[in-house]
Amino acid sequence: MVTPFRVEWSQPAIDKVLAQIRAYEFPVSPEGGGWNHGCDADTLRRLSAYWADGFDLSKAVENLNRFPQFTARIEDLDIHFVHVVGEAQGKRPLLLTHGWPGSHFEFWDAIEPLAFPSRHGGDPADAFDLVIPSLPGFGFSGKPVRPIGQRATARLFNTLMTQELGYDRYLAQGGDWGGLVTSWLGLDHAAHVKAIHLNMIGLRPHGQPTTPEEIAWITRFGAALDAYGGYFRLQASKPQSIAWLGANNPVGQAAWILERFHDWADLTTKPFEKVFTPDQLLTNVMLYVMTGSFTTGAWYYRGMLEEGGVALAQGQRCETPTAFANFPGETIYTAPPRSWCERAYNIDRWTDMPRGGHFAAMEEPELFVQDVREWGRQA
Repeated sequence: MVTPFRVEWSQPAIDKVLAQIRAYEFPVSPEGGGWNHGCDADTLRRLSAYWADGFDLSKAVENLNRFPQFTARIEDLDIHFVHVVGEAQGKRPLLLTHGWPGSHFEFWDAIEPLAFPSRHGGDPADAFDLVIPSLPGFGFSGKPVRPIGQRATARLFNTLMTQELGYDRYLAQGGDWGGLVTSWLGLDHAAHVKAIHLNMIGLRPHGQPTTPEEIAWITRFGAALDAYGGYFRLQASKPQSIAWLGANNPVGQAAWILERFHDWADLTTKPFEKVFTPDQLLTNVMLYVMTGSFTTGAWYYRGMLEEGGVALAQGQRCETPTAFANFPGETIYTAPPRSWCERAYNIDRWTDMPRGGHFAAMEEPELFVQDVREWGRQA
């Protein structure tokens, strides 16, 4: 059963968080360290000061309630989702799935132009009905009792789309973990998923790299994971370790999340402070802090391993038509060679984007919308 939902954070809960921020004692940080040793101290101090005494939380809550949202009970777990019936009026459903450390809020600036293109100088024929869930254990979705992975999430989301919302055939898009959820949707639920659009390749083809380009790419990927992937190894192996450190520590949670937003953004044309606004960053952080999902969000990495990883079996391939938007600012998860991708996916569209990084819809909403619209016309 689908139940309407609104964001409502009590004043005592808000006051507790603000008191913790104001009381936080910043540890010593390396002189001249910047972002090289973790979250930059000056950035964290500035953002924390604004968080405690400048951030308009009531306005942020109002913004989070801007679009209709609901929950649905699926397999003993409440799934929270935004559902915007646009100018498509039920005819072009599109499922958008976020990743970590993002949230359903990542898509906020893309919702209006995707659902109501005529309000933004577009063609009403390009309109979608949008369904934007929170991953299990994230935000306002229910918390699993143990780690859950992306393949199981795909099953839950397919049930949401088909049984709860009545969309027998739909399109799906995702990046980060959302890209892997979307990939499993295309592989396991092809009877309902017409086509998928990714801004991160998740599945790996069976076997080893076979060309010099593939070998060079996987070598670079390994080096990038060594340099920037400490979070991954911790959260995939011992996620509760970071949970103990982050519990009742909103500044610590913010530092862990902000580091990823900085390291994964496209900073080639503008500084970090110009890529995301403080209100965007803090709204996203508050979706972890106020819901207690910093812990279960970290579990999601372990869930991937417990499901068996991302490598496909011999002869297995996602045959659902797949579009890939290659945003060049990716730090770790750079695009593999197309030959590698085509062994795992039925790639029928590949777009090399001019700019943008890991959080594509949030960093470059106009480019994201344009590519999704163009893909939708062909899908």
